Amino acid sequence: MNRNPVIPYILIFVFGIGLMFLLSFKGLGDMDELAKEKEGGGTTEETVAATPEDIYKSCIGCHGDAYQGGMGPALTGVGDRLSKDEIKEVITKGRGNMPGGMVKPEQADEMADWLANIK
Repeated sequence: MNRNPVIPYILIFVFGIGLMFLLSFKGLGDMDELAKEKEGGGTTEETVAATPEDIYKSCIGCHGDAYQGGMGPALTGVGDRLSKDEIKEVITKGRGNMPGGMVKPEQADEMADWLANIK
């Protein structure tokens, strides 16, 4: 009994074409869902940190876990060196190596007050 050596290749070809059509239809279904999310109608929501301490967790890498500094300057006594308006400007617009936009504008006042009182 001799088997035809082309049969496995034909089966792989048919399986591949079928899989391609299946994934295409899956993508078409997901396209509507992604478009809805992009328009703002989806279920994904961005959560906002409630307190300055929560916001500061993203700053620890540069300013240290005890505000001692590291790659960024120490934050202890920053209220003595800068006014609250200057602190707000730094955390919203950036300064030196610090990028701007690290804190949302609506949270900048609360964060600046908190940073000014770190001793």
